[in-house]
Amino acid sequence: MEGVCAMEKGLNNSKRRLLELADFFKKYTDEEHTYSAVEICDFLAQKGIVAERKAIYSDIEALQESGYDILCSRGSNKGFFLADRDFQEAEARLMIDAIQTARFITAKKSNELVEKISGLLSKPVAEQMMEKIYINSANKGKNEEVYYNIDLLYKAICEKKQVSFFYYHHYVAKDLSIKMTERSFAVSPYALIWSNDHYYLVSNNNRYDNLMHTRIDRIKKVHILDRPIRPFSEVCEYRDTFDSADYEKKLFNMFSGTEQKVTMRCANSILEEIFDRFGDNTAIVSRNADNFTVTADVITGEGFISWVMQYGGRIEILAPQELRESVCHRVQDLLYLYRDK
Repeated sequence: MEGVCAMEKGLNNSKRRLLELADFFKKYTDEEHTYSAVEICDFLAQKGIVAERKAIYSDIEALQESGYDILCSRGSNKGFFLADRDFQEAEARLMIDAIQTARFITAKKSNELVEKISGLLSKPVAEQMMEKIYINSANKGKNEEVYYNIDLLYKAICEKKQVSFFYYHHYVAKDLSIKMTERSFAVSPYALIWSNDHYYLVSNNNRYDNLMHTRIDRIKKVHILDRPIRPFSEVCEYRDTFDSADYEKKLFNMFSGTEQKVTMRCANSILEEIFDRFGDNTAIVSRNADNFTVTADVITGEGFISWVMQYGGRIEILAPQELRESVCHRVQDLLYLYRDK
């Protein structure tokens, strides 16, 4: 009986040693931070695990057979290290940068996410990276429900169920203080779109025959209703699948409007900006030494007009005529606003 207990104890010790060793390689090693078998034994001893170098070599071989890319450096920095990870430093950096700039994620959630992602790297690399990370809470949302709401909205979209929620926005009171007001909605949700560092719900307000966009960081008290969504084919051009990527490409600053084929004459100096906005397959119908003419399918609302006007005289709307007139009216409004009084 004592022999059986001793065997079980030794087996448990081997399992624990292997788990601690796997965790050690993930947390503390990389190409710049390698460890010898003796140093690994010292680390395990601090965890109360006694191991000899022979056992370490055997465990490393077992981890390698299980898929761990553990290598042994033969240069001046001799020792074992984990060479390949699920995420490399550059990949983790990209995700952290996205979290930093995402305004809909609160400062608290941003810090939690950054900490989780940094845990995918070795501790020395993560500590070096964290020294350069700053979360500006002034530019972050304050709605701590945002994670929960995203989960509920995504579930409703998958189940094709309507949702209800309250939408909050600021207003200036008579005493000049900034206050919040709320409005309730019941909508058919179709897609979640990340645009301009904000997250939006694309849906249909059951009272109208179009699409609406609501910022998720301003949504609270989401509830999934036991009612099927209105088919999106009744309120937009899509039939079988709501193509959120195609839809977002046509939008400008998430403003709604009417989809139209627009012809624009653009200065050659903004060719890159046009390609960035409409893609490398943008149809150029003519060009000369000063400008080029393109056509594109866009949603021509207030967002598109504002986008055109930021380029001043470098973009001219040629067609459709009603859009050209809308831009002219906006210019006239500006002239009136800035006239000498």
